[in-house]
Amino acid sequence: MTMAKQREQSLLFDTPGPKALKKIRIANIIAGCIFVICIIAILVRLSNPPEGENQLSWTLWNPALESEAWVDFYLPGLWMTLKASLLAVVGSIVFGLFFGLCRLLPNFIIRSISAIVVEFCRAVPVLMLMIFLWRAFALSGMKESSYWAVVLALIMYNGSVVAELVRSGVGNLPNGQREASLALGLNEYQSLTQIEMPQAIIAMMPAAVTQLVVVLKDTALGSIIMYTDLLQESRRLGSMYFNILQTLSVAAVIYFLICLALSWFAQWLPSHLKNRTAAPTEPEPVAPIAIMDPSNVNQMAVASEVKELPYGGTPRKYHVHHRGTNASIHHWRHTRYLQGYDEHHLKTGDEPEENDDNNAENN
Repeated sequence: MTMAKQREQSLLFDTPGPKALKKIRIANIIAGCIFVICIIAILVRLSNPPEGENQLSWTLWNPALESEAWVDFYLPGLWMTLKASLLAVVGSIVFGLFFGLCRLLPNFIIRSISAIVVEFCRAVPVLMLMIFLWRAFALSGMKESSYWAVVLALIMYNGSVVAELVRSGVGNLPNGQREASLALGLNEYQSLTQIEMPQAIIAMMPAAVTQLVVVLKDTALGSIIMYTDLLQESRRLGSMYFNILQTLSVAAVIYFLICLALSWFAQWLPSHLKNRTAAPTEPEPVAPIAIMDPSNVNQMAVASEVKELPYGGTPRKYHVHHRGTNASIHHWRHTRYLQGYDEHHLKTGDEPEENDDNNAENN
């Protein structure tokens, strides 16, 4: 256990001492022994049931594990489960973001209607929504009525949960976020959509990923309205070979593995968002202040040009041209400064004309 985790736990309760750790270790050993005894008792009961065949025999497990069972039952059922889950997740996010935003708008009518819709979808059980929608779609003659009933019911329920996550995420933000945006000239709608909502979405992301597990498990309720998901296909396979316990056990393992992967992803996501940083950027260079700084080549050259000439010497015929300045060049430390006479420099009135010099020599 890392020091950070120990520090977080110490904030919640006192760190157990040696005696407490010894008691916890003994309690864990006793609980483990009781668990093993219960597992052994269940296996013994399954191998010697009062009525029926031995449930641990290979004759019952072989039809549930052979390749035909996977190709004809498990994989098609898993595809239908994932198909409904993915569409329900996308719809739930859209539903939740829309009604969550509407519940935060200053308009009282829009806010009230959104609150009624969200509370209704949260209060009605998912199975009841599926049954009502299934009957309505079947009476209207819609194809795949059970599939759309499952998807729409999951969108309504889980979308209401996402809407509450959005509302609570925005509500938990500091008031300074909105005050700063209003001070910059944004209105309340712009502050909500451009400043507060993006931060709330990042904050609610772990809880939204955890909701994926709920969506995946709730698709099993569709088997009641004849939706051919993983649970329904497992029951069909078990009714063919009279090994319903074995087929449901395989389906339970599949559900467990998928939900375990989603749970790991939900645990990894907060730490990833917490440790995420921007791409490394090169710091803005600061020009040296001192003229005689060794890195300040340009300013040193200018200083040597304008210094007093000894014994009344004549000034240079051409100006010394320095290409670039520290104020205008970004990478001034890595810039090569070229010093020399610029033949294309414009002449000023203070500069002696070449023709005047020649005329003076001729005279």
